[in-house]
Parts: sequence; C-alpha cells; structure tokens
Amino acid sequence: MITIKKSNSVIKVSVPLTPSKSITNRLLIIRSLCREQFSILNSATAIDCVILDKILSDSDESLDCGDSGTAFRFLTAYLSVNSGVYILTGSERMKSRPIGPLVEALKSMGADISYLEKVGYPPLKIIGKKIVGGNVCIDASQSSQYISALLLIAPMLEGGLKIELTGKINSRPYIIMTLSLMHLFGISFKTEGNFITISEGKYTSCNITVENDWSSASFWYLIAALSDESTIELKGLCRNSIQGDSIIASIMTRFGIQTEFIEEGIVITRHPDSLMPISFEYDFSSCPDLVIPVAVLCATKGIVAELKGVKNLRIKESDRLEALKQELAKTGAEIEIQDDSFFIRAGKSERTVIDFHSHNDHRIVMSLAPLALMYDYITIDEHIPVNKSYPDFWKHFSSAEFDCAVT
Repeated sequence: MITIKKSNSVIKVSVPLTPSKSITNRLLIIRSLCREQFSILNSATAIDCVILDKILSDSDESLDCGDSGTAFRFLTAYLSVNSGVYILTGSERMKSRPIGPLVEALKSMGADISYLEKVGYPPLKIIGKKIVGGNVCIDASQSSQYISALLLIAPMLEGGLKIELTGKINSRPYIIMTLSLMHLFGISFKTEGNFITISEGKYTSCNITVENDWSSASFWYLIAALSDESTIELKGLCRNSIQGDSIIASIMTRFGIQTEFIEEGIVITRHPDSLMPISFEYDFSSCPDLVIPVAVLCATKGIVAELKGVKNLRIKESDRLEALKQELAKTGAEIEIQDDSFFIRAGKSERTVIDFHSHNDHRIVMSLAPLALMYDYITIDEHIPVNKSYPDFWKHFSSAEFDCAVT
C-alpha cells in the first residue's frame, strides 16, 4: 500500500518523463525482422518492453507475456512467420482478453495457430512457417494492435499484404504510428479508404531515438488541472509527434491548462484564475488511454461529462470502466456506463481520506495518485503496477513534493 499526501496545491517541477513504450515495442519487432541490427536510443524500460525484448531474444518454446497485451498480440503475428513451435501464454487476466480476430485473420492467410484453452483467447500454440500474403479482412473495432501486428509482418510475406478494415476503426493514430515507423525503415505502403496495402520488402537498418511518452504526460496534465497553480516542464516531447495521445495538449485547454513548446520539450501551466468548464463531452475513440485521467478530473472537479468511444476499455489490464465507476464513487461522483459512453454526474463527498483500489492497472494508479491534492491524504493498495508503462513515476511524482510512503 502507498499513502500519498500533499501539503500545498502549488506545483513547480521539471520532469524527464519516460520514453514511449508504444514506439519502443514496434521498433523491437522491426529490429527483429530486419537483417541488420540498429540502435534504439532512449528505449523504454517499461515492463511491457522488457517482456517483449526478452522473448524476442529467447530460444524457449514456452513464452509468457504476463500482462502485456501489446507483446502478446505482436508476437502472435511475429511467431507465425518465424520457424518453430511455440506456446504463447500470459497472466490470468491475459487469458480473458480476446485474441480471436487476429488469430482468425492469420489463419485465413495460412498460419498454423490453435487455441489451448478457451476458443478466441490465450494461450496459443503457434507453428511458425512461411505465409503467403494477399488479401485479409479484420474487424478493426476491438483493438488497433491486431492491425499493427499484421502490418509489422506484412513486408515479409510473399506479395505483401492488403488489409481491409471493417467496423469502426479504434485507436487509428496507433495504426498511423506503425505505418510511419515502417516507412522510416524502408517499407512502402498505400492507404485508400479502409484498405491498407503493404508492399513486399525488407526492413533497412536505421539508428533511431524514441520520443518520450505523451500518454504518460497525461497524468501531469491531470496534476496541473487539480492544482491551484502549476508550472510543469516535461522533457523530450515533440510538437509533431507520431503519438496520437499528443492530443492531450489540445484537450486540456478546455480545462484551463496551457502548453508551450520549448527546445527541451513542453511547459504546461495553470494560473490561479484559470476556469473549469461546467460540462465536457469528447469522443476518445482515437485516444482511449486518455479516458482515465480526464474522467478523474471531471469527477473530482464537479464537471458534468460524457466520455464517448470507451467500450474497449473493458478489455484492458482491468475492466477500466467498472474500475473507474467503483473508485470515482468514493469521491461522491455518480457514474453511468452505457455501451460506448461513460457519464459523470459529480456528487458530494464529506471524506477527507480515501482508500483506493489499484485494480492492478497502471493507468488507474497513476490517475488516482494526484487526488492527494484534493484530500488530507489518500491510499492506493498497490503501487507496483506503474512499472508496466512508467517505471519512474513515483520518483518523478515525489519530485513534485508529494509525500509518498510505502507500507
């Protein structure tokens, strides 16, 4: 358990932030498919990246992805085109997260994959072999990682691959990120409507420096918004980022938070006279990782909100919609979940101390921690989950004069 206190509501801090795990994981796959090695500078040390890097260099037939959904999905495609027999598994939570759309798409291309327990879910038995490209159709409404997994191996397929995306496309910026990185490493592609065509080719080596993580920056935007006054420098963030979550800078202008781009990164500020909106509505289909910090902000600041495009949060590290509903209820907020929308009607709470549950979810933990600004102190039952994406979170968080005690 971790107990968090904050003696004042003024924040002034400079944070080196953390490298992007989304970029790092894509680069790890590209490097493994490339005939020539290259350097990945500023590579993320998040557990998700450590797991994927270890498995890619592992000769074992039984491969455990733990809680890393990105690793599991990318490896499902990667192992399908790499000779060998593999058992790909993960944690109990991973076994409840669907993999069926990706598996069925790969099988339609000739991949040899079978389910070892429940159909449509991990674990999998994969017999890697040569797969011929062509045309494939996949439902894009569940996870963009299915599409990215196919894209990353597409150049290795004879004749390349033409992918038809059906349904509402979820997290489109992550697909664009994948294509941008592939192009940087010499791969040609064409997009037309809901079709993506990848030419057969070879990845070429190119040393690269990973951008710092805009998804992690969202927690600092939340801290700024909950403070009375703040000046927060976040280093290593780019104005023209390939990360879709850079949209947080625009979203947070609605909450009185200003962003200035400087040579080293950005500076975000909140002035004492900054005003909060009475209501807020936004479609998060393209940036689902931003839902949790924005929901926490609206709930605790009494902002009536409808957050749309959230349905897929049910199949993340936790059922994030239900987890949010449970934890935000402790602040007095009234929450209603309707299919693809998350409604917030703020209530009142007389509590001065709140005990929160982590749900073993890194983004839940990092979004709840700033609530120490609103109460005498808060507790969270687990603090370790942050290692999944932002290992230095507590170190950086404490540098902003939050008093954090682990017991």
